[in-house]
Amino acid sequence: MAAKRGRTAQRLELGLQLRQLRENCGLGDRGGGFTRKQAVVGLRISEASLQRIESGSLNFRNVGDLRKLLEKYGVTDEEVVESFINLNRESNQQDWLTQYRGLMPAGMPGFVGLEPEARGMRVYHPTLVYGLLQTKGYAQAIHEVQKPIEETTSELIRSSVELRMARQEVLTRDEPVRLRVILGEAALRYPVGGPDVMREQYAKLEKLSSWDHVTIQVLPFRWSYRATHDFAILDFGDALPPRVQTDNAWGALSTSDKPREVDRFSRRFDSMVASALPPEDTTDFLHRLEREL
Repeated sequence: MAAKRGRTAQRLELGLQLRQLRENCGLGDRGGGFTRKQAVVGLRISEASLQRIESGSLNFRNVGDLRKLLEKYGVTDEEVVESFINLNRESNQQDWLTQYRGLMPAGMPGFVGLEPEARGMRVYHPTLVYGLLQTKGYAQAIHEVQKPIEETTSELIRSSVELRMARQEVLTRDEPVRLRVILGEAALRYPVGGPDVMREQYAKLEKLSSWDHVTIQVLPFRWSYRATHDFAILDFGDALPPRVQTDNAWGALSTSDKPREVDRFSRRFDSMVASALPPEDTTDFLHRLEREL
């Protein structure tokens, strides 16, 4: 078992290892693995529940079912069984994100919970400054303008901005995440909150772009490939498979660790890197925009 991680990463680790055991245990039909339908026979969980456990969105409520499943997969070493049980228990404990889970759209708690575990992130946003780069004033203005449309409260806005600022700690910790961001030119020209807010935001982007572990590029208004929607790719080294996160029109987030999906979004990102201004031009671009305010 890997070293202790956050709740979301623990659930993903548990699900990944159980899925690998199910598929490769050699105890199923013709010496292969089990289907989920076969695996849950005799257990008090459904096939759908096992799918959610394997995807990291659920854990076992009854340890007896976990023990039976491991036995079915041929895991008999009690130390190994106990390590699975401990991981399952720890993945159900509260963490720093617990108080904010009710604020976020579907799928987002899982993504935000994984940010601290990532070694690297590749991010694209066509119309807004990415959350990990935002100033408090910028984040506040975004939520305030949405308030009458989304029918949110001032307290919800305060907590949402607080969460956004807390997420940025991944950039200032002892071993910060390596962040590479592509922002569409529109994201920098959209006058969120007015000139004063934008001046502060430009200054923060300039500061962040000078850090060794942060790279910011601008995708200018010219003909080239560009993705329509924002997305992020999280890389975890050997700890977990890389994952891609995308938004949909309903405000929910979806994530996938399927190699085909990760590769597809990686190609999109690489294409936009090639079309974007070089990182060393970002500061001059920001200065030009500031003069235009």
